[in-house]
Amino acid sequence: MYINQSLKKYLDDLADKKPTPGGGSAAALTSALGTALISMVCNFTIGKQKFRDKEEEINKILAENETLRQRFMELVDLDISAYEKVTQMRKLFKENKEIYEKKMQEAIREAVMTPLEVCQLSIQALKICKNLIDKININLISDLSVSTNLLQAGYQSALLNIEINLPFLKDRDFILEVRRILEPLTKESQILPNLILAGIKEEINKITPGK
Repeated sequence: MYINQSLKKYLDDLADKKPTPGGGSAAALTSALGTALISMVCNFTIGKQKFRDKEEEINKILAENETLRQRFMELVDLDISAYEKVTQMRKLFKENKEIYEKKMQEAIREAVMTPLEVCQLSIQALKICKNLIDKININLISDLSVSTNLLQAGYQSALLNIEINLPFLKDRDFILEVRRILEPLTKESQILPNLILAGIKEEINKITPGK
């Protein structure tokens, strides 16, 4: 479980010649980093006299975001577990081809559901970023921008991991359902970052030099 390991351990294993962790797990970690920055922005805004009137709202946003951050951390490991099941099924092929086919379909389905959740939660976190633009300490606005970029990257990376697995599934209804879920999310993943970064630019333009 990498959730309880050091960052060095995770990155060393990611760089090594090992099947896991891989791109799906890294996608979840990327979005986890994005939500961590959101929490940092909230924590540095809470307690500031200038933002006292927004503190209750920021606290609620922080609590919502921390739930997302925790889940992304869990998904780092869950993606690894899902991929390892696919690997295990390949070994079963030599023993019983009929059972292999059924179990492999189940394993691939799980390998799709994990990055799908990463996609869904990344959009939720991007909406939090958008909501925070005019509510935070201006000195942290660049951190909100980095968070936006990380969450967009997490979404796109998880999406690729879904697309690479769908062709191996035989359940057409499941494939259609996944694509139905993804269609509006993908549109939001393209629109939200642009709106957020435009809003951040507006806030930066309000900065008075020397203050």
